[in-house]
Amino acid sequence: MDMPVMPDRSASIGARLDRLPSAHPIWVLLLILSLGAFFEIYDISLTPIMSPILVKAGLFHEGAKGLFGMSDLASFAAATFAGLWLGTIGFSAIADRIGRRPIFAVSLLWYALATLIMGFQSDAMSIDLWRFVAGIGVGVQMVATDCYISELMPKAIRGRGFVVSNGLQFTAIPIAAILSVLVAHHTVFGISGWRWLAFFPAIGAVFVWIVLKRLPESPRWLASRGRYDEAENITSALEARVATATRCPLPAPTVTGSAPVPAEHTKLPRMLDPPYRNRMIMLILFHILQTIGFYGFSNWLPTLLVAQGVNLKDSLAYSAIIALSYPVAPLLFITIADKIERKWLIVVGALGVAVCGLLFARQSTPMMWIVFGALVTVFNTLMSIGYHIYQSELFPTRIRAGAVGAAYSFSRLSAIFSGYLIAYTLQISGVIGVLSLITCAMIGVALLIGLAGPQTTGRTLEEI
Repeated sequence: MDMPVMPDRSASIGARLDRLPSAHPIWVLLLILSLGAFFEIYDISLTPIMSPILVKAGLFHEGAKGLFGMSDLASFAAATFAGLWLGTIGFSAIADRIGRRPIFAVSLLWYALATLIMGFQSDAMSIDLWRFVAGIGVGVQMVATDCYISELMPKAIRGRGFVVSNGLQFTAIPIAAILSVLVAHHTVFGISGWRWLAFFPAIGAVFVWIVLKRLPESPRWLASRGRYDEAENITSALEARVATATRCPLPAPTVTGSAPVPAEHTKLPRMLDPPYRNRMIMLILFHILQTIGFYGFSNWLPTLLVAQGVNLKDSLAYSAIIALSYPVAPLLFITIADKIERKWLIVVGALGVAVCGLLFARQSTPMMWIVFGALVTVFNTLMSIGYHIYQSELFPTRIRAGAVGAAYSFSRLSAIFSGYLIAYTLQISGVIGVLSLITCAMIGVALLIGLAGPQTTGRTLEEI
């Protein structure tokens, strides 16, 4: 007896979202998500900025004179990424159980409050402790945001959606750098400047919490949990807003996944089932390597400049100028994000970091430090945008946050140890040694993704 063909309601929801054209209502949702993620990027960008400022304030010590005889700068970075690791691996899967929206909201308030409390501390151990707590919230937030964006954006503009979102998020980096130049060395209303840097996210979190009421739950997630009526209501409302905004009838959806599903294929997907197991292994190795390149440069830039003989004030100023390229860089890739295969965006970004990083180490003038520092930033941004899209596409909706969190957690774990590795390398081999280490890691990234990565561009999440 033939198996009856029943329409897959989850696939139908996905098809209806994927056929939506680029329109104002979709970009408003993206803006809200990006504003939430803005403050987590700000929080992470405090790591390289805050460390030398805390040394000057007398709260941190230079070299291996800090807590337990280790570098305070490395311990601050380790506390940050230990929190990110715990948040990413320990709590991301909750977004698969209770939804993207509540996790997005709770994690936003979590890290804003923890960073605010950190700003009131007066010793290295307390600062590191609250930095760790803040990192937990940031770790959850980043995974939830990527999953949210991948599930809401139509397939034809998914790449552009991530590019625009990253551009908005990355404005946090120059803002943090500029604020550090303006207030870090001053006392405002009797409060040290570095504390104001920690207070800033709390202001933004309140604003984002207010606009959250405009953010719906992911219809794809609702459908994956069998909550079809809610998914269809949200999808219908979004379709109506898009149709009104474009003043055109929507194209008919192309539904995939309506074929009969054999009983042995009805079990819930697991992240270690084929083909997801190979994808997981690839992403784990990728994240171990990419962290050395991305955070090894961005988090240590002021320290690398100081090691080149630049004073702290000038180092922060040069870092602020270089940081301006973070929000600008995504604009260079907006026209190619949905035309070039994601994996090759990652490969080109990694190789660009390798080449420009080595050239940065050989410069001796402020102008050339800024030029090659900006180029490293541009290629780091390309790699970052590429993998944030890529990893959120490789797993089914029902396990997406948990799988992405499990793989992404290894970047946090790598960052904990790479901070000490870079500090040790800087001590024995100088800036050239650090940049050589970064180059080797980026070549490994290019080979891994180029040889083992599947293709995803232009395909629906359900197909992938």
